[in-house]
Order: sequence, then C-alpha cells, then structure tokens
Amino acid sequence: MTMKNGSCCFWMFALCAGAVCAAERHGADWPRLLGPAHNCTTPESGLPGKFPAGGLTPLWEAPLGSGFGGPAIVGKRVVFFHRLGDREVVECRDATSGVAQWRHDYAAEYVPRYGGSLGPRTSPVIADGRVFTFGISGRLHCLELESGKAVWERDCAGEFSMRPAFFGYGSTPLVMGNRVIVQVGGELEGKPVNCVALDAATGKVLWMAVHEWGASYASPTPAMLNGRECVLVFAGGKSRPATGGLLVIDCANGGVLAAVPHRAEIAESVSAASPVVASAEEGKPARVFVSEAYSAGGICVELAKDFSASVAWRAENFGLYWMTPLVREGCLFGFAGLSDQLAELVCHDIATGRELWRDDLGRAFGRGSLLATGDGVLCLGELGELAWLDLSRKGVKVIERCKLFDAPETWTLPALSHGLLYVQQNERGRDGTKPRLICYDLRAK
Repeated sequence: MTMKNGSCCFWMFALCAGAVCAAERHGADWPRLLGPAHNCTTPESGLPGKFPAGGLTPLWEAPLGSGFGGPAIVGKRVVFFHRLGDREVVECRDATSGVAQWRHDYAAEYVPRYGGSLGPRTSPVIADGRVFTFGISGRLHCLELESGKAVWERDCAGEFSMRPAFFGYGSTPLVMGNRVIVQVGGELEGKPVNCVALDAATGKVLWMAVHEWGASYASPTPAMLNGRECVLVFAGGKSRPATGGLLVIDCANGGVLAAVPHRAEIAESVSAASPVVASAEEGKPARVFVSEAYSAGGICVELAKDFSASVAWRAENFGLYWMTPLVREGCLFGFAGLSDQLAELVCHDIATGRELWRDDLGRAFGRGSLLATGDGVLCLGELGELAWLDLSRKGVKVIERCKLFDAPETWTLPALSHGLLYVQQNERGRDGTKPRLICYDLRAK
C-alpha cells in the first residue's frame, strides 16, 4: 500500500505507535506540527531511553527569530518558519548537519493588539514535495521542497475577510490528499466560512465549510469516522459573546456534519489544543476530545453513525492551554492549567471520563508537551527540561531527565525524526543564549 505524505492514511501510523513498525523500525518522518499521525505520536523506535551522564549536547543549532511553530522534517530536509524583522522566513536545512539549503522570505506586516510574539504560531506542512506555510497575517504559501521556489500563494485574510484575532492568525493548515485545509474564520459571498479547502497543486478553492464560528489557534486534524474522511476543527475566534466548539466536516465537500459548542464564557479566551480522536473502534460510536484552559475545560464528544453528536463526559478540571493531549492505553494524558505555577499532569479514562490520577509533575515541567514514541514517552517542559516518562493509567514516573537550556515559553512540541530530536528555544535564555532551533542526537551509540 502506497502512502503519500499528507494523505488521509494517517491512521496506519497510529496503529504502529508504541510498537515496532517493520517499514520504519528505526525512524520516521515528521511532516507537520503534531507528527505523522497528527496526534503527538510517532512509530520511531530503537532509541536508548537514557541520556548521557553529562546531558545532551547539540548536534547542531540554527538562529531562530520570533514564533512558536515547530519544524517539519521529511527525509534529509528540515523546514522551519519564523519572523526576522518585518519579514516571515521559511528556512530549509540539512536534517543531520544543519547546513542551509534554501530560504524564502517575504514582507509580512503585523501589529500586535494584545502583545506577545510577533512571529508565526503555525508550523510548516510538508506533503508530496511541497511546503505549505500560513503566516500570522493570514498569507498562505506553497513552496517546492527541493528548491524553496514559490508555487502559489493566497492572501487568505483579504480574500476571505478573516476576522481580527487576538494574536494574529495561528491555525496550522491540514493536508489531506490533494486538499490544503485552512481555518479562516471569515466570510465569502455573504456566507460565514470557518474552513476552506484549496487544491494543493494550484491553490484553487475546492470547497468552503459554511459556519459562523471564527478561527481558533487549534489546528485541524483528520479522522476516519463511520467510513467517511472527516476534518476535526476546534473553532472559536475573537467574538462577543465568545462562541466556538468542535466542528466535524466532510473532507469530500466541506459539509458540516456536526457542531458541538464548547468555549469559555469570557471573550478574552483562546482555544489552541487540537482535537484528537479518543477512540474509533469499529461498530462503536467514535469519541473526539477537545479542551481549553480558560474555565470550560475538556469535553469528550460521541458521534453516532448518522453523525448526531452528544457529550459523553465533561472534565472541567482538565483544561489544556496549547498542548494536544496524548491518547494512550485507553486514556487521555495532558498538562492542565492556565499557568506554569498551576500546571498538573492529569490522566482521564476515555470510556468513563473518570479522572484516574493527577500529579504535581507540573512543578518541575510547567505546562509541558508529551511526545509518544515506540520506546516510551518524552516530555519537554516549558523551561527547557527534557525527560523520559513511564506513563500509564496507573501513574507517572520520571525515568531520565536533563536540562537542555533555561529559557521561558518553550511551548513548541519537539519533533522527532530518524533518531534526531528538534527542540525550539523560543526566548532568550537566562545565560544569554538567543532563540534557536536545536538538533539533538538520540540515536543509540
């Protein structure tokens, strides 16, 4: 069976997660923000599970401007997206040496309304030899992976009358087959539009998902539900009153199959954690989980065969700020809390919604990020701490830990590809180190 990068066959990767996958026994690509399975999971295996006595030493590093989107890696190429001065920059480097391959940049006017970083909040997406980026001012670019040459671009903010956002536009696009799906939260021809699907080769509009909810900072994710290819969107932009929730969209035509409201009541709130398929067993209703940290917490939505939706359970104290929860052993794991001081690692049973445990690991890691591999779970804390965790429905134990750097706002999920871990230091370190993309070698020696 042939699978193209960015295709809808992502669930095949998920079946391999946590086990040895014959085709990718020692490595896998990382083509987008949430990894090959769109769920913070990779089939990568053969890692030692321990750190050197003196800690990890960078294999290479590259200067990084402002922004929070993570890198994308396919084959020998790593692509990252950031802002330098008044320009948004797409860079491609050799994945193992860090040697520059190409650079594409363009002027991107952006005036912050609420402060914060001036850089993009989105990650590049690599699919079928192309790179797709969606900038903070709403410009979408398609570039050749080999050369960085522009194939096409669209001013989504202007063309779809995107509504103002708190911190610029920040939902990473989703590539499904020949479609690039972008959450725009705007209007076209008098109709409210949440998402548009563009032809990956030409940029031509293929369909629009008509719905009044605005664009959030959560990225759309794919799902096979009831035999139908779907797009899951956790929507909700800047609006008064605050509106938003889970949208289930038909990938073929953009039809909205289900809409389940879920948003904090206060207007100054954002939804940034992407939706995940919590369970999709054949013959049983599928379950999708979404969460936000501003008071509403999380909900697990159950979808019947006719796509009628109901809330299976709620978890008001399982509010995730930006991290997408990890699905593992029939459970959901995530760092809950609106600030690093309040962060706790929490586990919920998917079938019952019962909270199984809550751990104060957040005191050491803040609002960390979890990445599941074939060898275990990596955790990156928001101050630069990295650890291997023994994570299960029974509890959590730190196996190994090391300090990579001491810098705040390490909010980007690390990327793992072919034994190399790519970590973004988004802010200046306390020792004076500047923002940078760092590559660490985790391969067994």
